[in-house]
Amino acid sequence: MNINQAKEYIKNDISMYLKKDEFGDYRIPVVRQRPVFLLGAPGIGKTAIMEQIAEELNLALVSYSMTHHTRQSALGLPFIKQKNYEGMGYDVSEYTMSEIIATIYDTMEQSGVKEGILFLDEINCVSETLAPSMLQFLQYKVFGRHKVPEGWVVVTAGNPPLYNKSVREFDVVTLDRLKVIEVEADYDTWRKYAVERSVHPSIISFLDIKKDFFYHMETVAGGRSYVTARGWEDVSEMIKLYEEDGLAVDETLVGQYLRNDKIVKEFTAYYDLFNRYKNDYRVDAILAGDISDTAVERAKKASFDERLSLLSLLTDKVETDMKETVTRSDFLKLLMPGLKSIKEKSEAGESVKDEVIKLSGAYENGLKSREAAGALSREEKKKYKRAIVFLEKVSKELDSPEAKGFDTVNAAFDAEVAAMRELSVKTGNKLKNLFAYAEKAFEDGNELLILVTELTVNTYSAEFISMFKSEEYTRLSELLMVSQRAGDLKEEILGA
Repeated sequence: MNINQAKEYIKNDISMYLKKDEFGDYRIPVVRQRPVFLLGAPGIGKTAIMEQIAEELNLALVSYSMTHHTRQSALGLPFIKQKNYEGMGYDVSEYTMSEIIATIYDTMEQSGVKEGILFLDEINCVSETLAPSMLQFLQYKVFGRHKVPEGWVVVTAGNPPLYNKSVREFDVVTLDRLKVIEVEADYDTWRKYAVERSVHPSIISFLDIKKDFFYHMETVAGGRSYVTARGWEDVSEMIKLYEEDGLAVDETLVGQYLRNDKIVKEFTAYYDLFNRYKNDYRVDAILAGDISDTAVERAKKASFDERLSLLSLLTDKVETDMKETVTRSDFLKLLMPGLKSIKEKSEAGESVKDEVIKLSGAYENGLKSREAAGALSREEKKKYKRAIVFLEKVSKELDSPEAKGFDTVNAAFDAEVAAMRELSVKTGNKLKNLFAYAEKAFEDGNELLILVTELTVNTYSAEFISMFKSEEYTRLSELLMVSQRAGDLKEEILGA
């Protein structure tokens, strides 16, 4: 199955394990809660989906790579303790608490979240001295003498022997205590994630054309040649930073992340071509409404690959602004209940500045708590930080002699709302110009179907259109009946 299907199975498993009866006991006893064993090639997103599951289920997450553990760190260190049995004193071996179990308790204390996921990666690569203890752990959730706290579900992951020489294949006795889920690399599943994470458009466009290059693993004379989903995402981040500083993206840079000479050469060449399209077609001018006949005619005569690259350039710029608009809106929604409370307390005679500081402190504590739980997405973190920065700015403004209590707070909030609305109007105009150009340049081509489907399946663009509407999107989506065809678009058009 693909990683997204695996995510849904694991999410459902965890939800079932945490169901309780009328007495508060877990419906499935802890000893019968089989750990999940996620088996798949490296770099396909096993860790990423665990972070997503923890956030979506509002659970804490503790992650460990078992290759980093010795028997002592996983099970605890032995020490001598004196005990009395039937009036006689004896020296008895005890163990300090496992580092892993201690981390779970630390996480619960710091976050306030009492249920969570213990994610143990590379569990089939444990050291020789630790291997005999893993059967006991997988059955009884015990490291040494200390149990995993109730309410913590164990999920494990590992690579098949093909990808890792250190792998110890589990015997039937061990496997019979696990829920085994085998996962394969799947580009279409990763693509949706990549778009929402703003992976560089040149990468997405390149892989739309060269799907076979998404995940690659082979043995060559010099060792392993490999390209993984993790590699594409990491090189994307570096490319964006290089572009910000005006640095050249070349084969040497790309080759540090993608370890296959052919794929590195082809992607780097495509990246240069991708940027040339941006200049040749004057993408920014098109989105500003300056649609030249030259740009239209060239697109009409271009190959499908060139048209797809151009569409990716245009769509990425609009979707980036859509995401920014939606995230600004989310930050404003986060602020509203707190500001309403400040207004009510100010009317009751409380200090506005004191209440602003209290609210900022509450957001900071909430952010720290969720970070301690290990399950906070990048977008959620930004939302909280934006709220904190806003309140810190307002707090300083309240020190001014011209400050007018809550009116100052309200004016600052109104300015943020106005900025978000201004961005939404600019983004809406870009979207309108994108559709205008697409209909002229691509006419009745499949590119229109790709465009509408892209906007439909992208979380942020779909939310933007839901919030601010788009006559062009509504008209074309109805015309193309995209809702009926979105599921198999890529198979139809790209021959997936």
